[in-house]
Parts: sequence; structure tokens; C-alpha cells
Amino acid sequence: MPDSVFVQIGIILGLAVAGGILARLFRQPLIVVFIAVGILLGPSGLGMVTHTSEIELFARLGIALLLFVVGLKLDLHVIRTVGPVALVSGLGQVIFTSIIGYLIGLLLGLSHMAAIYVAVALTFSSTIIIVKLLSDKREVDALHGRIAVGFLIVQDIVVVLVMIGLTAFGQADGEDVNMGREVLTILAKGAVMLVAVAALMRYVLPALLHFLARSSELLMLFAIAWAILGAAAGDALGFSKEVGAFLAGISIASTPWRDQIAARLVSMRDFLLVFFFIDLGASLELNTLGAQLLPAMVFSLFVLIGNPFIVMAIMGVMGYRKRTGFLAGLTVAQISEFSLILAAMGLTLGHLDQQTVGLITLVGLITISLSTYMILYSHQLYQWLAPWLSIFERQVTYREGDAHGADEDVDVLLIGLGRFGTALAESLRDRDCRLLAVDFDPETVRNHARRGYRVHYGDAEDPEFIASLPLSRIRWVVSTVRNDSINQMLLHALRQQDYAGKVALTTAGQRNVRRLQNEGVDLVLIPYTDAAREAAARLAPEHETPPPDAAPSAGGPQ
Repeated sequence: MPDSVFVQIGIILGLAVAGGILARLFRQPLIVVFIAVGILLGPSGLGMVTHTSEIELFARLGIALLLFVVGLKLDLHVIRTVGPVALVSGLGQVIFTSIIGYLIGLLLGLSHMAAIYVAVALTFSSTIIIVKLLSDKREVDALHGRIAVGFLIVQDIVVVLVMIGLTAFGQADGEDVNMGREVLTILAKGAVMLVAVAALMRYVLPALLHFLARSSELLMLFAIAWAILGAAAGDALGFSKEVGAFLAGISIASTPWRDQIAARLVSMRDFLLVFFFIDLGASLELNTLGAQLLPAMVFSLFVLIGNPFIVMAIMGVMGYRKRTGFLAGLTVAQISEFSLILAAMGLTLGHLDQQTVGLITLVGLITISLSTYMILYSHQLYQWLAPWLSIFERQVTYREGDAHGADEDVDVLLIGLGRFGTALAESLRDRDCRLLAVDFDPETVRNHARRGYRVHYGDAEDPEFIASLPLSRIRWVVSTVRNDSINQMLLHALRQQDYAGKVALTTAGQRNVRRLQNEGVDLVLIPYTDAAREAAARLAPEHETPPPDAAPSAGGPQ
């Protein structure tokens, strides 16, 4: 191998690009390929990447930026909304998974200590991998995405407490360790950190960011430094880097510059996370895994199937729809990099042997790989499994609201309240249209409700949500979402419900207009083209309007 670190990193990136190209050709998730590249370059392969290498530094920077960007998107009132379900589902999943995993371990012949370690390792899910997948699918802001991020952060805090307890319990040299005192110390540090963040949010950061925003370069430099400093503070205080970076993001989430910062950090975040996945793959030692294949399969099935069911059951009891519970539950269908760290700690403390560490490693490899596919194809999985998931849903799902004003006629059901959707909603309301709006972002729903709109949380991809709408009293269903697959699912759901009104769908380009019209869509909206035509008509009023066979402009219902 070349001695130059620069050359080594160049080779690593080249192999990552080659693997990414193959992944795209065969439509495979990039995360799985990057982990495979890490295995190839790690101790089990070429031995090029080790835990002491510079790769780990890049990986840690990527983790900090990832959680920082997530924190940027969460205002405090959003945390108050999903906080209870995140806390209950996070702690509930940890407790139930630990108990059931411990019993499975005993049945498979593990010692009590090994069964405890394996059971605890099964409870933790990878915050980094899940948030990356949700970000790629643009579902971090969806209700299930926010709940998932919430209970993943709860899991990270539990990890810290578990490691404190195991360290105290594992003192083999007879030192007097007061575990209660250690826990109280870490909780006190956490309280100090929260108070410090709150004070900075209130008195320092708004004015500082206002000053820094005069230079976009300086603003971005500050954002990166703030993310890294937050992660370092979390680590220094005994918490994880994830928690520290997450709080750093939350501290500036209420400022006007959060969207600009988040947008500019995405590319850097994705680049650095490549090193995280390669480093994760390099940490998987495969030479001791053969004898652990059968127990690893049993534990992996429990994690892949049992963990989501536990979350679904808890969220169902709390009044959430089965679809929301299913999509959130899939995010716990793998074990975390923290699980591997926990196993290494157990080996160091003398609680585990190398075979048990290999078992946890193999479960991590299986569950991370398979759960990636499960999350990427979560909506298709839900459509397939939906008829059997009703046991996880209460008759009245009061947390998401089922009352859509069934006794009142609706001129327009507007799906999607982004920039185009909001502008369209305002125009329709100015024309006295009876409007019912729907969006999948709880914060957007809350903001529009404050402005007097009739608006509900919902997802156009959920056929059961569409079925719950008063379709017999709706004249127009208008989707402002420019995603063709979502619009196709919406159209299919409306046909299943024998919807007799008119449908307007939004598309990004002229090439899809004829196809949508052939499928029975009454009106096709092309936001930029429609706006340009209307502007041209106003600038040159003497010219005639476009002929009727052209793509119609966005206006009120006919």
C-alpha cells in the first residue's frame, strides 16, 4: 500500500466512486456499497483502513454535520409536539427489546453476561444511517421522520447511561465506584449544557448570526465550527457527539438563516459521510463470524421484524395511524455502530469473548444491509403489508386527526403547501373557494392553521388517508407535489375510492402533460411555465391567450 496518506485517500475515494457507479447501474443503495468498500479496505481485506487512520477523523466530522443539519430543521415547538411519543416509543423499544433479546440469548445457550450484552446491543439503532436515508428520501420533515429522529436521540442518551453503568459494574480492580453518583453527574452536565444552549439561543446567537450573515463565507465557516464545537462539547461532557451536534443545530433552528446554512452544508455532509460508512465497514472483522451464523440469523430476524413491531404497538396505543407507526418502526430495524462499540467495551472489561463480539458484529452487518433496503422501499412494503397491520391501529387515531369536515362541501382539496401550494392556496382563498389543505409536514400544517386555513396532516401516498377524506363532497383534488410516483399513487387511490370529481396534478415539465391527460387528469399544472405565460399575458395584453390544447395555467376550479 502507498505510504502517502493523500494517495491512500485518493484510492479510497476512487474505489467508492467505482462502487457507487455499480450501485447505480444495478439500483442498489449507496450505503451498502460504501460499507462493502470499507470491508474490502479494512483488516478483513486489504488492511488499508484502520481505526487509527485519518478516515476516522473525516467520519466524525461527517457525523457532526449530519446531526447538525437535522437539528437545524427542528424548532423547539416541533420537539414539544413529537417529544412525548419519541420518549415513550424510544424507552419502550429499549426496554422490550432488551427483555426479549435477553431471553432469546439464554435460549441460544449464551451465558447470562453475554445475553445481557447482546440484548442491550440489539436495542440501539444507527442514528447516522437512518437520518441519512430519511434525508435522501426527503422524509426527515414528515411526521414519522421527526418521531424517528426523536427516539433515536433518546436511544443515544440511553447508550451513554448504559456505558456508564457497564464501566462502573466492570471495575475488576476493586475500585469503589458509585454508579448513582456517576449517573447524577452526567445528568447535571446535561442540564448545564441545555441551559447554556438556551441562553445562547436567547441572547447571543440571533445577533451574532445577523452580523455574520453579511458574508456568506463567514456564515458557513461559523456554522461548520458551531457544529464541530457542539459535537466536541457533547463528547467532553460525557454525551455522544451526535447529541452535541444535534443541540448545536437546534440552537440556530429558529433563526432566519437556517435554510441557507442547511442547503450549503448538504454536499459537504454527504462527502464526509462516505468516510463514515467506509470506516464502519472497516471495523467489521469477518474472520471469526462463521461459527456464529445461526444465532446471528435468529437475532437479525428479531431486530428486522420484532423491533418495528414493538414501535408500531407503542405508537398504535398512543393513537397514531398504522402507516405512521410502520414507517417510524422500520427505522429501528438494525443495530448501531454503538452496538459494536459496546461489544468492544465488553471484550475490554472481560465480560465477553471474541465469539460473542463476532456474533454482534455479524448481526450488525446483516441488519444494516437489509434494513437499508427496507427503509428505501418502505412505502412499497407498507402497501403490501397494510391489510395485516390493522391490529396496530386504534379505531380512532386521534393523534393525527381524522375529522376532515365531512359535513361541509369542499371546492378544492389542495395537497402540498410548499411555495407553489401556498401561493395557490392564497389565490383560491381570495376567490372565496372552500378550501381544505393537506401537508405531510406537521410544522407547515400548524403554521397554516394559525393563519386560518382548514388544514390537516396527511400523506398523498397513504391510500387509507385518502379514503378517510370526504371525497363525495370535494369538487377538485389538486396536488402541487411535482413527484410523478406520488401523483400516480394519489390517482390510483382516488380511483379505488370511485372519486367522481375532477383532478389536477402538477408536473415539472411539458413532456408529462400528454401522458397525464391520457390517464384522465383534468388539469395539468406546470408552475414555472404557467407563471411565465401569465406574466407574458399581462405584459402583452393585446395578444391572445394560449390555445386550449396547451398546458392550462394554474387558476381556480372551473
